[in-house]
Amino acid sequence: MSNLDMFIVNVALPDIGAQFSGSSLASLSWILNAYAVIFAALLIPAGGLADRTSPRQAYLLGIAVFTVASAACAVAPGVWILVAARVVQAVGAAMLIPASLGILLAAAPPEKRVPAVRAWTAISGLAAALGPVAGGLLTELDWRWVFLINLPIGLFALLVGARALPRTPKRATTDRLDLVGAALLTLGIAVVALGLVKSEDWGWISVEVLGSLAIGVVLLGLFVLSSARHPSPILPLDLLRIRPVGPATLANLLFAVAFGAMLLSSVLWCQQVWHWSPLKTGLAIAPGPLMVPFLAMGVGPVIRRFGSGAVSATGSVLFGAGIGWWIYRLDTAHDYAGGLLPGMLLTGVGVGMVVPTLVGAAVAALPPQSFSTGSAVVTMARQVGSVLGVALLVAFLGTPGDGDPITSFDHGWEFTLASTAAAALACVFIPRPKKTAA
Repeated sequence: MSNLDMFIVNVALPDIGAQFSGSSLASLSWILNAYAVIFAALLIPAGGLADRTSPRQAYLLGIAVFTVASAACAVAPGVWILVAARVVQAVGAAMLIPASLGILLAAAPPEKRVPAVRAWTAISGLAAALGPVAGGLLTELDWRWVFLINLPIGLFALLVGARALPRTPKRATTDRLDLVGAALLTLGIAVVALGLVKSEDWGWISVEVLGSLAIGVVLLGLFVLSSARHPSPILPLDLLRIRPVGPATLANLLFAVAFGAMLLSSVLWCQQVWHWSPLKTGLAIAPGPLMVPFLAMGVGPVIRRFGSGAVSATGSVLFGAGIGWWIYRLDTAHDYAGGLLPGMLLTGVGVGMVVPTLVGAAVAALPPQSFSTGSAVVTMARQVGSVLGVALLVAFLGTPGDGDPITSFDHGWEFTLASTAAAALACVFIPRPKKTAA
């Protein structure tokens, strides 16, 4: 539900703007931006709180908050009330996503954790495939159904989860909560994300964007200092020193930049260059993300033989090949089968090889008492990377209608290729786990 909501709302945005007449594009963009900023900012504090208390309780509370906020979104009478409800939705998502992986890792025996993570990650790929299609279908009825669809799912999850979810270990500590660290991290990521998502409106070299990025960097630096001194920080810095965690998280962030740019560029190409409807666009994009669940579940033997670094680097190369195909073949002629589809399939194979592998490599090395916190770090890196990728792609594309669209998209895809190459390089530094006696 939470992953689907990241993709389903984008398709409904034009209809929301049509109903709330007089709303500017800048105002409507906050329906997406507010969710992205708050979600990214709260992931690690929410994951740390889940580890200190109970991932099960955090998950159920997150589901409840997300479901109630979805109802508020559906009945919102205006843009800014909808934005406020989306902020509450993001709070619920930030609580339930790291807690869900914490529960899964605690319930799975050590030898089953990496396959469990791949299955968990496959849901994201399925959501990316179904989101645009479901958004197009629901928007045909009314954009409010994009949010109403969450209500029966959320209620079902609460009823079943209260009975079925296992108890999970919490971090053994009697130290005080790291409220200062949580505030510094939340504000730092929020300010950086704000500068990124508003870069197109404000300008990349504007005082607002540069000031936001500078303030965010200072706040994150203060967070690191605070965490190093606190007896029980919201983010134990030792987690990043665990060798697979650091490089896998960095590679995850860089690949998320490329993935966010790729997904938005394919939507914009279909709608702005080929002038396709939201539903047709969703159906056109779906084959790529549909590759992810199958590869996520089937790539395990390859990882065991060649290692996470080699598999994720190879997946990055295939992803880049898909972007390169678009640069080479796509033009204004509506050649879906020979132009868009091959690149969509190659990028889908790349995502299926890279994302589950990187997440599995990072979280498999985590100690049980830090499952939710560690998974929040990985998820936050992916979310911040996606925000950065979208913001930079928009900057490369410029204003729709200005100049030659093919040249603009080629520049955006060249940037995407550069991000993919950086991710592939980071993947090389992920170590293979040492073999141990059975």
